[in-house]
Amino acid sequence: MAKPRMFTLPFFFFLFFQYSNQLQPSQYEALMRIKQQLNFPQDLTTWTENQDFCNSEPTQILTLACYQDNITQLHLIGNYWFPHLSQDFSVSAFFANIASLPSLKVLSLVSLGLKGPLPSQIGDLTSLEILNITSNSFNGSIPREISFMRNLQTLILDHNGFTGHVPDSLPALSVLSLRNNSFSGSFPKSLSRMVTLRTLVVLSGNNLSGQVPKLHRLTNLQVLDLENNNLGPRFPSLPKKLVSLLLRNNKFHSVVSDDLSSCYQLRKLDISLNELVGIFSPSIISLPSLTYLDISGNKFTGKLLQNMSCNGQLEFVNFSENRLTGELPDCLEIAKTGEALAVGISPQKQDEKRSYGKAVVASGMVGGIGGAIAIFVLAFLFVKREIGKKHQHGNKVPHTRLIVDKVSPVYTLQLLRDARYISETMKLGALGIPPYRTFVLDELKEATSNFSSLNLIGEGSYGQVYKGWLPDGTVVAIRSLKVKRRHSIHTYTHQLELITKLRHCHLVSAIGHCFECYHDDSTVSRIFLVFEFVPNGTLRSFISGKTEDKCFTLPISSTDGQSGQKFTWTQRITAAIGVARGIQFLHTGIVPGVYSNCLKITDILLDRDLHVKISKYNLPLLTENRRSGETEVLSRGSKENFGSMLSSSEEKNDVYDFGVILLELIVGRPIISLNDVNISKDILSVSLTADGVARRSIVDPAVHKECSDDSLKTLIELCIRCLSKQPSERPSVGDVIWNLQFAAQVQDTQSHRDSNSNEESPLHHQL
Repeated sequence: MAKPRMFTLPFFFFLFFQYSNQLQPSQYEALMRIKQQLNFPQDLTTWTENQDFCNSEPTQILTLACYQDNITQLHLIGNYWFPHLSQDFSVSAFFANIASLPSLKVLSLVSLGLKGPLPSQIGDLTSLEILNITSNSFNGSIPREISFMRNLQTLILDHNGFTGHVPDSLPALSVLSLRNNSFSGSFPKSLSRMVTLRTLVVLSGNNLSGQVPKLHRLTNLQVLDLENNNLGPRFPSLPKKLVSLLLRNNKFHSVVSDDLSSCYQLRKLDISLNELVGIFSPSIISLPSLTYLDISGNKFTGKLLQNMSCNGQLEFVNFSENRLTGELPDCLEIAKTGEALAVGISPQKQDEKRSYGKAVVASGMVGGIGGAIAIFVLAFLFVKREIGKKHQHGNKVPHTRLIVDKVSPVYTLQLLRDARYISETMKLGALGIPPYRTFVLDELKEATSNFSSLNLIGEGSYGQVYKGWLPDGTVVAIRSLKVKRRHSIHTYTHQLELITKLRHCHLVSAIGHCFECYHDDSTVSRIFLVFEFVPNGTLRSFISGKTEDKCFTLPISSTDGQSGQKFTWTQRITAAIGVARGIQFLHTGIVPGVYSNCLKITDILLDRDLHVKISKYNLPLLTENRRSGETEVLSRGSKENFGSMLSSSEEKNDVYDFGVILLELIVGRPIISLNDVNISKDILSVSLTADGVARRSIVDPAVHKECSDDSLKTLIELCIRCLSKQPSERPSVGDVIWNLQFAAQVQDTQSHRDSNSNEESPLHHQL
């Protein structure tokens, strides 16, 4: 084995040099030009020619992300002292330099003082998926070249001076936020047909006018913010999955659409400062998710009744400046909601209601004095509530929740933070994996026929797994995790971010999640993780022919075809390389790395092209919810038996597990227990001193004739090293991949030699 390693030593030096500076020269030069244009801010003065940009720590100004030596994300954020742009700064040249980064997926240029029209060079960023140029001084129309950005999913242009018409020719757009610009004209009808708009449409603070088209086709839209425009007069037709609807300060003066009463996921509704008419529907205040309601400044009529029902989690209600009569409903007690309630009723009833602990703010019928009282009461209640929070910290009575929490945050910057890994989800576009997103429970129920037992494809230590079909035909595996401890949704944010980053051709990738919450305190009761469906079973079924797996992991696949097929020797080496590369990505592809994954051969799944995919990751979101008392059949059990023989080197734990998988690939029979590992390892060790014929006798009979002796010896030596009881004696993952590639190379050479020999002698195969 020493001789081949000597021949390939220069290759190692080449790899070291190649990855020490990572970036392509053209991209390095583009960064240097960008640095110079930004007038050398302090955080960038440490840039050097040999700097490893792709592994540099982010700063307050700059964040870079790379994939395969290419920049995929560029975030530049200014503040009160940066940037100091020179007098001859050219926005066009700046974007031309950015366009020199051909693999760029995410571009964020926030508060940089960029001014003038958005240059046409923006259209050269054809691979871009997220564009955020918030808080600059751009003006003029959006260039038509933006339509060239066919992959763009998120467009955020908030707080600029853009004019003209709203862009509406982006087929992949999911998030659109144009808050506080000067867009004019009518609401673009084409937006109503863009069914890709799932998360956010924000057009508030512009000069849009005219009728809002019917939006019911946007079936997955969660946030619609059209505040502070001149839209109207008819109330728009709405999609039913809205979470936030903001139509404040427009010119709507019709009756409210019946669609509103069917928006069961609606949390915030603000239709104030319009001239809406008609009888106010009591069903609105009883919407099961509503927490904020403001209908003030309209012309609603109707009578409020003391016994009206409302959602118990309402935190703010404003009925003032309407033509409502009657009594404040008992369900709006401050003791229950903890927030201010403003209701327009008669003065006599106001005094009556205060005795019951309710905050009642007089309507505009009382005049300016009533308005002053309203402000005072609201301020008093707010201060009282905040003081009460401090005194009762830890003993707060939770709000009642009547519907699960299933949506992502609604604020623009929060959306950008949650969406910054979209580039990671799309960078392997050839895999055909959909972008990561948040699902609603109704979608998952529809995909699985309400989690029918007919679609249950497995159940184990991490919960149930269902096979599902999304409306676009995508087949998915949906894992249902019962949460053992009560936590809020925010507790899981970081863990979900890790899951979104785990995208690699040799990993089973997640494409979304959904939360279900307890009714009493809004803590998470169940998490649904949606993964790509991998159809061809486990690697074991292609090695030993065994398909049963009673303790499957994340997520399970089916065995659609290919049954009975056994991998050739070359296919086994290729599969081993794929597994090792998947492990390497878990360790180094994200920060922090994912180690000690307790991998088994049944955790390795095969896709339609028989490429291997690791289906199990050691993430707290998964491990903390395992059922107590359950242990892994081999990997975890073997390590626990080793006890003190295992060190703290987590990387080497996965190397040991890989050695067990490699052992099964060699011998072709299931390795179930630690005893199986030790016996088979001893046999491999003895075979190294035997001749080639004896060595081949230990190999799976299905492949022993085709494997070359050099290739077999390489794998045996590697397997023995991986299974060392001393972690320090195990190879690194990089060393594992190198040896596997060498084994594949010598096997390929032998196969070509045998092929040529067969052409010369038809009887060669009998020898």
